Amino acid sequence: MIRFENVTKRYPDGTVAVEGLSLEVAEGELVTLVGPSGCGKTTTMKMVNRLIEPTQGRILVAGEDIAGVEPVELRRRMGYVIQQTGLFPHRTVLDNTATVPHLLGWPKARRRERARELLDLVGLDPAVFGDRYPDQLSGGQRQRVGVARALAADPPVLLMDEPFGAVDPVVREHLQTEFLRLQSRLHKTVLFVTHDIEEAVRLGDRIAVYGEGRIEQFDRPATVLGAPASPYVADFVGADRGLKRLSVTPIEPGDLEEPPTVHLSDRLDKAARRMAAAGARWAVVLDDADELHGWVSAGVVEAQEGTVAHHARRMEAWLPLGSSLKQAFSTMLQHDAGWIAVLDGDRFVGVLTPSRLHAALRRSIDADAREVGRTEVELESIESS
Repeated sequence: MIRFENVTKRYPDGTVAVEGLSLEVAEGELVTLVGPSGCGKTTTMKMVNRLIEPTQGRILVAGEDIAGVEPVELRRRMGYVIQQTGLFPHRTVLDNTATVPHLLGWPKARRRERARELLDLVGLDPAVFGDRYPDQLSGGQRQRVGVARALAADPPVLLMDEPFGAVDPVVREHLQTEFLRLQSRLHKTVLFVTHDIEEAVRLGDRIAVYGEGRIEQFDRPATVLGAPASPYVADFVGADRGLKRLSVTPIEPGDLEEPPTVHLSDRLDKAARRMAAAGARWAVVLDDADELHGWVSAGVVEAQEGTVAHHARRMEAWLPLGSSLKQAFSTMLQHDAGWIAVLDGDRFVGVLTPSRLHAALRRSIDADAREVGRTEVELESIESS
């Protein structure tokens, strides 16, 4: 969808902001451009909508050389979101959202309907927020309006320049989550500029790590974290890149243990025999529909009579299959749990323990290094060596 062919931006004083850049962004892909201030990432993005003109090279969007497109027309084809949102203070939220459709000459009824649709999509009730003005919104709400405005004319390309950088960390994380939800539905082609490697890792399908005016590494987040291409990249992503990699490593079925399961209606003696046969000191408790209820310990079932239902404890530490290892680790800490249950929809599929979490991370790193699937990796350990 977006292709840079040997693009350079050189200023009259001799400063080279971007040099010999060749980069391709696939349709529907979210690429994060990350690096320190002054490295050329924002210049790269602004050359796509011709806010900055390249000195040499070509930029193509959907196969068309943008040098031959009138700049204003080009910008109306693309969504653009900046850190301070750039909302018009004298216009309502609804009118701000409808800015580009208005410029494109859409009928009033159609553009206002589109604005309401987009506000609802970004989590702002148009009946509540539509008639408000930007100064009546929080920072996070203004950023949501900025995203809605950028999407109003349904552009295939979305350019985002530090869009969540001006809000506090809690709001920022929430906005990132909401944007990932939107992207999973809309599949826009996105260039996303950030200086925050954790944001780049969390959001990007691929990451372009910038040095001074050039890309040092362009790859999937897990690869950038697990196999930095140079000492510069390793230093930029940080010594804790293993921890950062937790956020881009999903829980897979092969990562899970399968403890014994019992049902609420089971008698305790039956549950005790099942745990004894498995050599386990606890079992996962399912209800009559085989959905997760909680857990019960061997000590309880061995010393009591009746059914599991009278002695089972509720299980709050659980996650859906495919959640990140970071989410799993956080859930363990939040609930002070030695393991978490993992569900596929409503179906219980296994548990993730700290040792299994560590093994999953190691397999992920080794799999990337060897370019194989995680299931093909056999880990060596002190016990097995």
